[in-house]
Amino acid sequence: MLTLALLSIGLLFVFSATYKADVPCSMFFKKQLIGAGIGLVAYLFFSFTDLRSSYRFGFIGYFVLLCMLLYTLTVGRWVMGAQRWISLGFIRFQPSELTKFFLPLFIAYYFCETTVPKYKFSQVPRLTYKDFLFPLGVLVLSFVLIRKQPDLGTALIVLGSGLVLLWFVGLSKYFFIMGLVISLAGAPIIWKCLRPYQQNRVLVLMGYGDARKERYQIEQSKIAIGSGGVFGKGFLKGTQNKLNFLPEDHTDFIFSVICEEIGLMGALLVLLLFGLLFVRLLFVVISVETLFEQIVALGLLLPILLSVCINIGMVIGLLPIVGIPLPLVSYGMTNLIITLASLGWINNIAIRRFYY
Repeated sequence: MLTLALLSIGLLFVFSATYKADVPCSMFFKKQLIGAGIGLVAYLFFSFTDLRSSYRFGFIGYFVLLCMLLYTLTVGRWVMGAQRWISLGFIRFQPSELTKFFLPLFIAYYFCETTVPKYKFSQVPRLTYKDFLFPLGVLVLSFVLIRKQPDLGTALIVLGSGLVLLWFVGLSKYFFIMGLVISLAGAPIIWKCLRPYQQNRVLVLMGYGDARKERYQIEQSKIAIGSGGVFGKGFLKGTQNKLNFLPEDHTDFIFSVICEEIGLMGALLVLLLFGLLFVRLLFVVISVETLFEQIVALGLLLPILLSVCINIGMVIGLLPIVGIPLPLVSYGMTNLIITLASLGWINNIAIRRFYY
């Protein structure tokens, strides 16, 4: 019910953000509606699929996915300055979104079937750094391939989710401490590796930039959020949205549209629904007894949780602007379908966790 509520809000505000008097139902809304239908079918499919009979497919599928990421960098379709899509003629999709879905299966299979076969979470033996070299190498390769598209936001979500999973399995805290120290020491090099527009986004977060140029997106987002007040201007009555002041209103900045049209109360409702959903899913992760199901459930949950935090953080000016959609709400068929499929598989684990 929480998923359906958020999905309905998303469809409602994709409709609002793309509404025009002469064309009420835009192509974006129609595609999102189709994506929601496909996603719900995927949700039901993965809710009743035998998880243990398909994890080997997920492990092999991750290497196929790496090949798809390489293919995207060579002949992928360019859209708005980024080479992130593979076109199949009638549809195009982002292989980087599939990474969020297959990564937990890859890590779960590697540790539960290759490194330490079939054990309970309470019986996990002490792993060495050598056991983590292969998954760390694959994770870094995934980050580099997605970063090159360029899609730094998704690359960071994949990297962050993967590192949390490896920590969950047993990667030492000293690895993360050393990684933090090396990152801080190499900050000037990391800064040089960023593209100019990415550097500008960091500078904008720190207060630099012209309000009509570099700061335009975040300024318009804040105006939309603030002008909504407590109860909003009303559905289809958002001026920043309807007068085309707010860029990417149906994708990355759809939360700003929600705030403008249904105000603080509407925004709190969305946050409450996400909060309840995450609490419910975390209870599922805690209640699962085997490590395999815990890795898969946590790994599917993390990208959704991180995406919500990053998206809302960036539209209110607490984080740099990155191309991260709001799960279940923003326009984007691939992201919507993968999110619903991920929630379906967690639902599968929730249903069967007492029968393993």
